[in-house]
Amino acid sequence: MTVILNQSFTGISIGAVLLLIALGLTLTFGQMGVINMAHGEFIMAGAYTTYVLQKAISGAGVSLLVALPVAFLVAGAMGALLEWLLIRRLYTRPLDTLLVTWGVSLMLQQLARDIFGAPNVQTRAPDILTGNIAVAEGISLANSRLFILGLALLSVLALTLVLRFTPLGRRIRAVVQNRDLAEVSGIATGRVDRMTFFIGSGLAGVAGVAITLVGPIGPTTGTNYIVDAFLVVVVGGIGQLKGSVITAFVLGVLQSVLEYSTTVSVAKVIVLVAIVAFLQWRPQGLYTLRTRSLA
Repeated sequence: MTVILNQSFTGISIGAVLLLIALGLTLTFGQMGVINMAHGEFIMAGAYTTYVLQKAISGAGVSLLVALPVAFLVAGAMGALLEWLLIRRLYTRPLDTLLVTWGVSLMLQQLARDIFGAPNVQTRAPDILTGNIAVAEGISLANSRLFILGLALLSVLALTLVLRFTPLGRRIRAVVQNRDLAEVSGIATGRVDRMTFFIGSGLAGVAGVAITLVGPIGPTTGTNYIVDAFLVVVVGGIGQLKGSVITAFVLGVLQSVLEYSTTVSVAKVIVLVAIVAFLQWRPQGLYTLRTRSLA
């Protein structure tokens, strides 16, 4: 029982990382139908931002706190620039967005190798996040993973508040429900798309900061998570925030428990088979996007 509880908490922390990554994809993929394979490199950008700031600022705790907003801005600016330069011309061609952003991801990985080198680098966690909290005999919770869980939940809350109670959120929801009607109603859909991409990419940067607490980072850091994050979005329901939250934690716990009882490779295969079976039964995912489209 103790082992199961420990593995479940590890799975919840894995789910928290997946959730942070999937939040941005829920916006960009859900609203604009863009298959952004460069999303993983925005995660990498957030991770390297933490690494650079830790070199420049003394004190791991201070540098981590500074890295959160800075990584959001850096990754968000990269996403907005990508949308302005390339993606806005490809909105009706999702497969083209996949190919183009895949090429961009390869370029960004090579750029990271040129700047930081090919070997992985390690950041230093603040002292307060290096210990464990014992909640019962044989059951302990790592402070770093608790921090990641809190960061994920806080990001979900902030995104929910933005979408529900701000003018930008209302414009985003209007564009999601019916882009043509929103445009003729006076909403600058192009500007909304760019801001959505900025927020989604910025959340990927925040996920990159969280990943520095899990292990070393390198040019291919984002590619280790991007496929699982897309699965979270698809299974949860395209553009459905609550679906992504549920799916991220379920997949995280399922994968962690299976890895303990089998192996990492077998666990991934079982999870993938379970996802395929679920999508065969419910291809729209857990939740379906309600629109006002007449089509």
